[in-house]
Amino acid sequence: MKTLYEATTEAVGGRAGYVKSENGPIDFNLSVPKSMGGAGGDGANPEQLFGAAYAACFGGAIQAIAKQQGLDIDDAALSVTAVIGFCKDDDGFCLEATLDCYIPGVDLETGEQLVESAHEVCPFSKATRDNITVTLNLLLDE
Repeated sequence: MKTLYEATTEAVGGRAGYVKSENGPIDFNLSVPKSMGGAGGDGANPEQLFGAAYAACFGGAIQAIAKQQGLDIDDAALSVTAVIGFCKDDDGFCLEATLDCYIPGVDLETGEQLVESAHEVCPFSKATRDNITVTLNLLLDE
């Protein structure tokens, strides 16, 4: 395995603290949602951060697969929305993810193939495989 890039981000104070990356683009407070017993607030939470990262990475995987297959998709209009659930089960706490993928201008078969292929190569999908439930949805033009 060859490391192409490393990112360093520090979290201080747990879920109600703050996060900061080594070069500064991530530098903000965290808040615990009221539904989880926290005070709420205007800070982000780990599920939002994970969802943002997973959605961006998954979108990149769709783009890479499309390019590899010679498909011309509208990269600027491609969107992936991640809904990350913080859950409790018999073993404690866990996550679940739903990825709603919008790939404009593709038919159902092509879109499904792109989403399934992206799920095989996306590093976040690989990291979560067999660890959390991931639901993949393809949203089509009406």
